[in-house]
Amino acid sequence: MPRKLRVEYEGAIYHVMNRGDRREPIFLNDQDRQLFVQTLGEACQKTGWQAHAYCLMNNHFHLVVETPRANLVAGMRWLLGTYSARFNRRHKYFGHVFSGRYKSLVVDGSGSGYLKSVCDYVHLNPVRAKLLGPKQKLATYGWSSWPQYLQRPGKRPAWVRVDRLLGESNIKEDNAAGRRQLEQAMEQRKELGMSKESGDWKRLRRGWCWGPQGFREELLELIGQKRGKQHYGEELRESDERKAQRLVAGMLRQEGWTEEELKVRRKGDRKKARMAARLRAETAMTWAWIAERLAMGHWRSALNATRRAV
Repeated sequence: MPRKLRVEYEGAIYHVMNRGDRREPIFLNDQDRQLFVQTLGEACQKTGWQAHAYCLMNNHFHLVVETPRANLVAGMRWLLGTYSARFNRRHKYFGHVFSGRYKSLVVDGSGSGYLKSVCDYVHLNPVRAKLLGPKQKLATYGWSSWPQYLQRPGKRPAWVRVDRLLGESNIKEDNAAGRRQLEQAMEQRKELGMSKESGDWKRLRRGWCWGPQGFREELLELIGQKRGKQHYGEELRESDERKAQRLVAGMLRQEGWTEEELKVRRKGDRKKARMAARLRAETAMTWAWIAERLAMGHWRSALNATRRAV
């Protein structure tokens, strides 16, 4: 059976979840959790993602992410691949860390409450898993974005976006009073959530989109238009490769190089290495793509040259 295609378009919001291979832990300790959050932040910087919510559990994670450039597939490939490599290197492990394909559910972000419900679902995961006692506040669980919602704006990572959830929670200002109101409402929701899981949350786990009927119909129309393509919304987005090509063109102009001069310069040229470092930092392109585009030979040679130049 062929794989289901990913629905991608500019500004799409997704609830993403993935588990460990054979349901094994993907975090062995807090250092691993910190490593994942760091890697997620890097992925957001590379792709332009905005994270509305995340929660790290023992053998899986949840993420609610908005993609202004319609690049969920490229970004998730980088995020999962990079964390897996770092996790394996750290623990001297080999093989897969995650189990198969990640699950992604498209979320309506029009302000009608669907984004709030999915963010609440993500933030309340520690309650459903019984990781918090009845009297413990949700913010005592440190491995989700919920504690960051309760901090001042200057203390939050730039890639964590709170304004949409505040808006759907009828919080008019991101100030101390607004954050207290937000926390009180969530603590009440937590008490309800501990007694009985709602039917909405069951549909969240099993569905492919989360929104009103009109939102579903729009997505179905988009899927029908793009059926047979490798990814949905290909023509609607500015791809990471296009961004990378623009970066290369700009760097060549800055150096006063032509494409021919790029090809004839030696593979380990220091300026080439600096270009490669910038491409790697600002896009999700692979080392193989970067090495070929900058005429640097094998990707390992490009990687080594970049390490020497930085």
